[in-house]
Amino acid sequence: MSPTPLEVVRDPLWNNIRLEPEALAVVDTPAVQRLRYVRQLGHAFLVYPGATHSRFEHCLGAYHLARRALEQLGPGQPGLSPDQARTVRLAALLHDIGHYPFSHALEEAGLPRHETLARRHLAAGPLGEALDRAGVRVDALLALIEGRATEPFAGLVAGSLDVDKLDYLSRDAWMCGVPYGVIDVDRLLSSLTVVERAGRPTLALHEKGVAALESLLFAKYQMYRNVYWHHAVRAATAMFKRAVRNALAAGRLTADGVADATDDGLIHDLTRADPAGLARALRDRRLAKRALDLPATALPAAADWAAQDPDLVERVEDRMARELSLEPGEVFLDFPAKPEMFDLHLALVTRDGEVVELTGLEAGERLGLPRVAPELVRSARRLRVFVRRPRTVPERAVVALVALPGKEVAARLDGDRALL
Repeated sequence: MSPTPLEVVRDPLWNNIRLEPEALAVVDTPAVQRLRYVRQLGHAFLVYPGATHSRFEHCLGAYHLARRALEQLGPGQPGLSPDQARTVRLAALLHDIGHYPFSHALEEAGLPRHETLARRHLAAGPLGEALDRAGVRVDALLALIEGRATEPFAGLVAGSLDVDKLDYLSRDAWMCGVPYGVIDVDRLLSSLTVVERAGRPTLALHEKGVAALESLLFAKYQMYRNVYWHHAVRAATAMFKRAVRNALAAGRLTADGVADATDDGLIHDLTRADPAGLARALRDRRLAKRALDLPATALPAAADWAAQDPDLVERVEDRMARELSLEPGEVFLDFPAKPEMFDLHLALVTRDGEVVELTGLEAGERLGLPRVAPELVRSARRLRVFVRRPRTVPERAVVALVALPGKEVAARLDGDRALL
């Protein structure tokens, strides 16, 4: 039986999503279907009960927005052949194909970024065969997904104004029932244009879309502050990271097995052998409680190890547990970072036709948010210590600890010197 020329999927956010035959063939593969069972927001559903939406519907939304953007820009654009347009659409559809269960928690735990896992899904099995039949090169998809592509429309897949952001901010806010992530997607898409830069066509934003762009940036800040970094979400994330790290270290799980798992499948595997009781506590929503909660604006300084070195963080947590008369896995130090929250690398077309770069100082001249970006990022970040049994944690000692360089913290641990 010949494939249906066009399939329509009903979506609560974008209404009708149309899938061309090559997209439908890709969707109907096990690698993509797995994403139905990987929640978009990890453990946020423990705080926002509606946040059970999946990577699958988010990828459909990104595909839909890529189609809309390309249609709005027009098929006759320089550098946009039918084959290139199809590759951009499929890259948007498959941008999260390598994603772990439970959002970005396992990348924080030290596992490779999900973009680097995309190849193992794209180049083999039914998905690889579907792409081969469609005549789409895996290397071209990977370059778009990993942000390495230099073609004019690469920014739709990985860039300051990509369809990933447009969908996830809108969808996450909708499903969580909060007003913070609402952005003017129609205005942003209608403001996209193509200009010549350095002798080649480049995706750009017309000045009429600047207000909507600022709204997107502020929506991202609000969602991190109120949803993604909510204290209970971060407590659950910290417990989950430790449970997986323990299982990997003990050989109960493998990195490849974790990468291919679904949310429920991974929790099932974790609860089968759960000596610290972390997986069962997560399942029953018995979360670690805040013993310390400080905004980054209240800290005189902070080194980067607390957000970037999960091995050192785990050693610090276990030493803190010992000093607080608790067991390993009962103390969690959490200080998430998103330094690129307000980064912009985008061409802007002014109303008089001038083309400028919205990057660095130039962005601050055209938009208000980049001027105050560092303080907004600091106000969204919070240093927290979670404990599974009540304890008093000395604030000054923890603040002083996170200000130390990672090498000095490691030296204290190696020398068995007290942290608190």
